[in-house]
Amino acid sequence: MRNIDRRNWLKTIGLSSGFAILGGFEALAMDTPKNPFDHTTLARLNANENPYGPSPKVREVLSNNFEVGCRYPFRTLSSLVNVIAEKEAVSKDHIVITGGSTEGLKAAGLTFGGFGDGEIIAADPTFQAMLSYAETFGTKVHRVPVNDKMEHDLEAMASRINKKTKLIFICNPNNPTGTLLNKDKLKDFCKSHDHQSVIFSDEAYYDFIMEPDYPSMVELVKEGRNIIVSKTFSKVFGLAGLRVGYLIAKPELATKLKASVMANTNTMAIEAAKEALKDDEFYKSSLLNNVKAKNEIYNTLDDLGLEYIKSHTNFVFFKTGRPIREIIHSMQAERILIGRPFPPFYNWARISTGTMEDMHRFGTALKKVMG
Repeated sequence: MRNIDRRNWLKTIGLSSGFAILGGFEALAMDTPKNPFDHTTLARLNANENPYGPSPKVREVLSNNFEVGCRYPFRTLSSLVNVIAEKEAVSKDHIVITGGSTEGLKAAGLTFGGFGDGEIIAADPTFQAMLSYAETFGTKVHRVPVNDKMEHDLEAMASRINKKTKLIFICNPNNPTGTLLNKDKLKDFCKSHDHQSVIFSDEAYYDFIMEPDYPSMVELVKEGRNIIVSKTFSKVFGLAGLRVGYLIAKPELATKLKASVMANTNTMAIEAAKEALKDDEFYKSSLLNNVKAKNEIYNTLDDLGLEYIKSHTNFVFFKTGRPIREIIHSMQAERILIGRPFPPFYNWARISTGTMEDMHRFGTALKKVMG
């Protein structure tokens, strides 16, 4: 489904933000597969996964394509590239397929971070895959604290740019805070600084944004700017275990990135991804189920009087007021897995959305743990 189609759909069902359902949820919700994890053992709310995926249609495609599991993916990879290029409305030489978006992040960190001669600027806290990987090769990373709204402090990040800056990493919406940058400020930042450094826009959670007119930075890629955008099939499409994602960048940058890709993806993931892009019913249901689950989390946190950040993702960041490792341990004793520590916010916790059964279990356990 094209981005514009998704936005129009959101308008028709009356979702003006990620925090309220104005009607139509029950009518549009579809039957989804059972959660593959045993609810009597663990509620896995720690990795921002879609508990309903892969969709029934994707499962059927996987079942019907086991015979190609013995084949290398090189011949079929181009078919996925073509589908993604059409979806993003770019030529296929803009697309780099990766083993999940994490490989794309690491490839960019390696390509532009350099071996000790380049620097990267990023928010703090944010997703660390690119940053920690680049640091192993001697790259200096400038981590810029988020502002008092837990958003990227773009002005402070701009002030860190110097002649050694090779990459500016923006995770939007941000993981773990769930915050979303003002669209005009983000575009202005990219246009103002992409001549000084390549800018990487991590859009792993872009599908969960409920503002119908919120742009992807692919728009700037189409203008030929020094922007790289990453997207993934791990979240809304429910394919985290199959490891498939992609980068969009102008051809010159895409060529450099391809040279740093190591794992790529696999034959089954290619077939799954192609089918997932066609399965609008599951896509819409996943978004709706996510909103419903977030509202349940908000209700629990409101009952406990706990501070939290309104989220534009499939997780919620909330203030426990107690050491996070203590909360992780206590919740695990209740068979609930929640997010890892995110320094420097050691008294905050990240909780992923799950099934409604997961949400109810989480609410009961957190109320017990918090006393």
